[in-house]
Amino acid sequence: MEINKLPPEEVYTELNSSQNGLTNKDAEKRLEKYGPNQIEEVKKKPVIYKFLANLYQLLALLLWAASILAFLSGTPQLGFAIIAVIIINAIFSFWQEYKAEQALEALKRILPSQAKVIRDNQEIEILAAELVPGDVLVLDEGDNISADSRLVEANQVKVDSSTLTGESKPVRKFAHPVAAGDRAFVEVGNLVFAGTSVASGSAKAVVFATGRETEFNQIASLTQEVRQEPSPLQKELGRVTRIIALIAVLLGISLFVVNLYVVKLPLQIAFIFAIGLTVANVPEGLLPTVTLALAASVQKMARKNALIKRLSSVETLGSTNIICTDKTGTLTKNEMTVRKIWLPCEVLDVTGVGYSPEGEFLHRGKSIDHHEIQELKLLMRAATFCNDSKLIEPDEPGGKWKVIGDPTEAALLVAAKKSGFDYKEQLAKNPRIIELAFDSQRKSMSSIHKDQGKQVAYVKGAPKKIIRLSREISIDGETKPFSEEAKNRIIAKHDELAASGLRILAMAYHDLPSDYDNYSTDTVERDLTFLGMVAMQDPPRPEVKPAVEDCHKAGIRIIMITGDYGLTAQAIAQEVGIVGGSCRIVKGKELDQMSDEEVKKILKGECNVIFARAVPEHKMRIASLLESADEIVAMTGDGVNDAPALRKADIGVAMGITGTDVAKEASDMILTDDNFATIVAAIKEGRTIYENIRKFITYIFSHETAEIVPFILMVLFRIPLPITVMQILAIDLGTDTLPALALGVGPSESDVMDRPPRAREERLLNFGVIFRGYIFLGIIEAALVMSGFFWILLSSGWTWGQQLTFTDPIYLEATSMVFAGIVLAQMGNLLACQTNRTSVMEVGLFKNRWIPVGIAFSVVILLAIIYIPILQEIFGTTALGLHEWLYLLTFVPIMFLADEIRKYFVRRNIN
Repeated sequence: MEINKLPPEEVYTELNSSQNGLTNKDAEKRLEKYGPNQIEEVKKKPVIYKFLANLYQLLALLLWAASILAFLSGTPQLGFAIIAVIIINAIFSFWQEYKAEQALEALKRILPSQAKVIRDNQEIEILAAELVPGDVLVLDEGDNISADSRLVEANQVKVDSSTLTGESKPVRKFAHPVAAGDRAFVEVGNLVFAGTSVASGSAKAVVFATGRETEFNQIASLTQEVRQEPSPLQKELGRVTRIIALIAVLLGISLFVVNLYVVKLPLQIAFIFAIGLTVANVPEGLLPTVTLALAASVQKMARKNALIKRLSSVETLGSTNIICTDKTGTLTKNEMTVRKIWLPCEVLDVTGVGYSPEGEFLHRGKSIDHHEIQELKLLMRAATFCNDSKLIEPDEPGGKWKVIGDPTEAALLVAAKKSGFDYKEQLAKNPRIIELAFDSQRKSMSSIHKDQGKQVAYVKGAPKKIIRLSREISIDGETKPFSEEAKNRIIAKHDELAASGLRILAMAYHDLPSDYDNYSTDTVERDLTFLGMVAMQDPPRPEVKPAVEDCHKAGIRIIMITGDYGLTAQAIAQEVGIVGGSCRIVKGKELDQMSDEEVKKILKGECNVIFARAVPEHKMRIASLLESADEIVAMTGDGVNDAPALRKADIGVAMGITGTDVAKEASDMILTDDNFATIVAAIKEGRTIYENIRKFITYIFSHETAEIVPFILMVLFRIPLPITVMQILAIDLGTDTLPALALGVGPSESDVMDRPPRAREERLLNFGVIFRGYIFLGIIEAALVMSGFFWILLSSGWTWGQQLTFTDPIYLEATSMVFAGIVLAQMGNLLACQTNRTSVMEVGLFKNRWIPVGIAFSVVILLAIIYIPILQEIFGTTALGLHEWLYLLTFVPIMFLADEIRKYFVRRNIN
């Protein structure tokens, strides 16, 4: 079937469809026959390979080496224990990664791809997966094309086919029949394909191939899995892992050499001690905990209306120091309502417009003369004819009206209904011939209609632009010359309305001959007759002002980049607190004339700046200049042309409701509520997750010091080894696992948004983390557990220099004291590490519900190892008495209070 050669009317016949679309019943049958419209997924790496990868990552290799040394030293039970640790850790890591991956897949399904189709003669939205051959697609600028289709109507439509053809520039498409000739099938001018997108214009197309039959699927099925580059956080974790591994190896080798040549221990014992020190330095749960924490944060953000497409974006959010935001829909509710209508010499308040019981048209209770009514209807004709949105009446009385299309255009339709203008009836009498779609550069849109032996172009756009293009003005039903003086008066009125935060559009028309066919913007949008202006209000979202305050406290700058008029943008910016008294408004044309250095100077300046009448290309330029200044930028966008700026920014933020499919694909984050406050909440979560990872590292570092110090003291003072390798493994892979995970998914600190953004070059493992974990908390914990060790030895009659066998009751009790001491000290650490600077008492001791669960988990394992005979034999422990437990329980408040005192001095020094 060469569908490209058929005229549009025959395309419907060929595919058993019609201009009214398929019936729902037909669509269901075809969906059953052809299956869902889904691209076959690229073959993924087998699950077993993902599991095996956890057996040869760096820390695992270190443990393999330790197990081999254990076998060589004649202690196979230790070797097998370390191998068990490797396998358990691999299973744990794999499971967390798998769960994180499944969570991301679930998030993708939260915002499924949609398609607009005509079914049963009604335009509706369906899931793209439900498209079937014969469906009539309705395509608008920014839409992704979800199935291979033949165009049957095309209004100046251009399609970005780069995914299939490699051609970077959008290609104009048409609806008339054409032969393929020497061109490839995907380059035929009246065909559009799945995987491409509408760059401009609008069209209708009939689907002829879905799912595996599409051209895109033929290419995708040949594609191999693309290797993803590691994120900055993954690279940083790799660096941390290498540092820890190096420390572990150096300490292990050093202890082995000292024991063998200085202490003169037997080779086997020296090996065992070296292995123990190496194992003590390996944080086995580091990588899975980080993965889990990231995945948990992504899911938490999804519940707060922010869909994160990549785990690594969470980390970047925490460093964001500039938000470049649009106005409409992001700062405002995107609930446009027409408030005022300006007709020549008269301002009508829409809330005061209505009809008397006798059918007389009233404004604020007074009748309007015939000429004003005619002027109003002519203005409404332009507003509704030059309009692509649709209002769908509710199914039942009192239900909500549904809007398909732009909310601004929908507001014009509502205003027309209030004024009594039946635009549907008038459109039937005056059908559209062609549309010249809105363009952000020219800031206008035109719609040409048949009208009693002539054609009329209705034009809608930015008031100053429309005023400038107008030669006449319609007053009292008559066209009169539009003088410069009159233009200036109307512009002054426009500025007055704009300064109150109203968004304004102007309407005009242009009579054309009946045989006119040169439909270009240069010829149509000229010599216009000015009709009037419509002023709309889109109120700010109530939650935006507190979010803006949070940004100011957090050291995050907000730059408004909007296509709106400057005074309107400034009024909204002042209302929500983005700008204060001093503010510079830079218009798009002014920006075009500036050099990069001049723009950088403005961006760095003390004064707040608003970029008004901006186009997407301006967003791209601003993003590039901010990036060159080493700023970390979140950029919002919703249009097709916003995609380059969204990709350029560190965090591209697309609108989930009003955003085009192209913008969503180019972004890192999608706001399902189009709300600025959601961006700020996501930044807060990004900061929190980075801090949580540091808390987790601090927590594990402190017990590593307590495990290392006993080996050092054994060498320096010739004392019995205070802790065994098996006990170290029981802590690292037993009692510490769930508490560490609890820290990884903890809530935000109260001051997380009171600090400046984290510098791009700041390391995860910085001096503060090392000092707090290894040195401050680690040394205190080591001192506590060694005090317990010596208390047991000395109270049992042990003397300095006396060696004890591994089975000696005194030795078993002393090492059990160290083992239990580390576990209990870590409970104090767990409570303390919930915050970095804020007092835990301010946040809430058990605000993180996983903390008591982690403590209970540790207690159960500790008591089992201390009291169950078979575990006593494996881990070299013995039962402890009441006095020993009372002594050990003091470790919890000591560790907690020590860090609370440290935090107090940190806060005092900062303040």
